[in-house]
Amino acid sequence: MSFTSKTSRTIKALALATVASFSLAVPALSQAAWPDDKPIKLVVPFPPSSSPDILARSIAEKLADSLGQAVYIDNKAGAGGNIGTRQVTHAQPDGYTLLYTINGPLVTAPKLYANSLGYDPLNDLAPISLIATSPNVLVVSNSMDVNSVNDFIGKLKAEPGKYNYGSVGPGSASHLAMEMFKNRSGTDIAHIPYAGFPNIMNAILAGDIQASFMVPAIAMPHVNSGKVKALAVTSKEQVDTLPGIPTLDDNGFDGFEAISWNAMLAPKGTDPAIIKRLNDEISKIMKNPEIVEKFKAVYFTPVGSSPEELKQVIEQEQATWNPVIEQLNISLE
Repeated sequence: MSFTSKTSRTIKALALATVASFSLAVPALSQAAWPDDKPIKLVVPFPPSSSPDILARSIAEKLADSLGQAVYIDNKAGAGGNIGTRQVTHAQPDGYTLLYTINGPLVTAPKLYANSLGYDPLNDLAPISLIATSPNVLVVSNSMDVNSVNDFIGKLKAEPGKYNYGSVGPGSASHLAMEMFKNRSGTDIAHIPYAGFPNIMNAILAGDIQASFMVPAIAMPHVNSGKVKALAVTSKEQVDTLPGIPTLDDNGFDGFEAISWNAMLAPKGTDPAIIKRLNDEISKIMKNPEIVEKFKAVYFTPVGSSPEELKQVIEQEQATWNPVIEQLNISLE
């Protein structure tokens, strides 16, 4: 999702920040109190083998080692992550049910499902830590015969209404990013929703659509093989995991950012000492070289944060995307 400049500064600061002030404010957790011999359930509101599921399993393995207690994944997919997220908000706040999710259920869902969501992420969940971030990639079909963002804009303007783009559904990051791109570039390209990014890539390769903002894990193997082209990334600055690909900001879209991120949260009311312990362990895990490499392999950059910093990111993201959703008049009720 999109980051304002303020949010970008927050994310950059996380790499250097410590949780010292948070640690001082919370009493030490008794080892005998939590965790005991009860396994910890980490709810992932997306299907097995999805990007958040893969990353969550890496975190769960290390967390189990550091806590000395079993941590297992419970996939509760549906409604763009909202079903599993809602279940966690109604779980006992005892430290044995946690949530590992992406930004959508926390940022855009409250606006897209204004009357039926069933939870408020800022009031019904306790932030633990931001986990990692990744830009999206603007991918286009080779059939468009364009080699830059300016070429792409010129083609769309020369033949308005001729081309189509794919997203993983109305209100998704891939949808909102392209609509913002269209608005800022003054171009016209039709929207076609798909069930997932693999379906979008197949549609591009088949010539059914011509472009998409895609997650790098799906896009880059086809970019690297020359089957499609990557014109830009949606981070404000170029990232090490995607070398050589310019940003939209580099192409005159000042401040354009559409970042995907993962985070861990707990039900509201979870003991602050438990939140502190989990935050401390996550902070260590995100610096583990094995985890860094695993995340890098799927184009995510480990971050880590304090609970308060995660809350600020959610608030800033909502403030950025709510006006876009209103302008597009999108509702998923």
